Amino acid sequence: MIPVEAALAICLDGLATLPAEAVPIGDAHGRMLAEPVRAGRAQPPFPASAMDGYALRHADAAPGARLPVVGEAPAGHGWPGRLNPGEAVRIFTGAPVPEGADTVVIQEDVTREGDWITLNEAPAAGANIRAEGNDFTADFRLDPPRRLGAPELALLAAMNCALVPVVRRPVVALVPTGDELVLPGASPRADQIVASNIYALAAMAEAAGALARLCPIARDDPAALDASLAAAEGADLIVTIGGASVGDHDLVAGALAARGVRLGFHKVALRPGKPLMSGRAADGTAWLGLPGNPVSAIVCGQLFLLPMIRRMLGVTDCVPSPLLARLEGALPANGPRAHYMRARMGEGREGRVVQAFDRQDSSLLTVLSEANCLLVRPPGDGPRNDGDMVDVLPMQ
Repeated sequence: MIPVEAALAICLDGLATLPAEAVPIGDAHGRMLAEPVRAGRAQPPFPASAMDGYALRHADAAPGARLPVVGEAPAGHGWPGRLNPGEAVRIFTGAPVPEGADTVVIQEDVTREGDWITLNEAPAAGANIRAEGNDFTADFRLDPPRRLGAPELALLAAMNCALVPVVRRPVVALVPTGDELVLPGASPRADQIVASNIYALAAMAEAAGALARLCPIARDDPAALDASLAAAEGADLIVTIGGASVGDHDLVAGALAARGVRLGFHKVALRPGKPLMSGRAADGTAWLGLPGNPVSAIVCGQLFLLPMIRRMLGVTDCVPSPLLARLEGALPANGPRAHYMRARMGEGREGRVVQAFDRQDSSLLTVLSEANCLLVRPPGDGPRNDGDMVDVLPMQ
């Protein structure tokens, strides 16, 4: 068995960022920016009014000054003339400030009678005007790596970017194995169970930015396993689930070897998830063999699958750092394997607190559904007392 950190390093070694592709901006939400995008024009592209009011020269903006209104500038329709001394132009938010004007007085600070206004207040010079390039200049650049959320999409749109260069989404093929499995909605025999972890892993992969491909359940037969693995061909990352141990019916390691996959490790000093393996095919396709127990598979997915997806998307900090939390309740000493305990984290009076669930069996999906983090116990960690500071990893 190798330590978790060594296993993760092997999983990530040699994984490169996938190529870029251009997608319409409407399809770019959640994608990873692949290449720098340049603005090409400033925002705003002209001095713009920040308020509804009147554009004028600050030299004319004395309290009680009476000025004729010689034009109007709504948003999207700049007033074409040049403002002369002693004149004002009715202006609305977002409209270009007329040539010759250098100040906008808000409409609440004037009294209008017909085509004349009287200033009740004297605005400061340059008041209520957004300078050209106030948000960004024409040479502004948005750089990768960056996941594109709603603010980034608004920024790209303002930069007049219609096609966005993003990292191609990695295809993750999920291959469940075992005679005991049936799909949801089937009628399982008394000695069968419903496959569950494949749907959690698919959801996790897609939330991380990948495309999940669900392959047929591979029965405990070399020919059936080979057929399911064939359905996974062409994926960037192939994940087998179950069959990774050393029993008579655990066929995955042999099937991978027959396909030319070179294993980087087989078994990790980890709870839950000891029967974990990883390898690389001759064509560079990454393989990850997860244990079959539902919780083990999902926890290992958090620790290994998600960082591998992030690495292929170009995320530099693909391995999240643990957070510190104050332990509520005591814990006995840990054994020789790192233990990732299902736990619940929240905010207490003195900061972050965490409590581990009493039941930590690797088959308990009900416990996992209540957990929002993993409490990390290093190998050989001594007893922990109530109030001790411990490491936690939020569930992604």
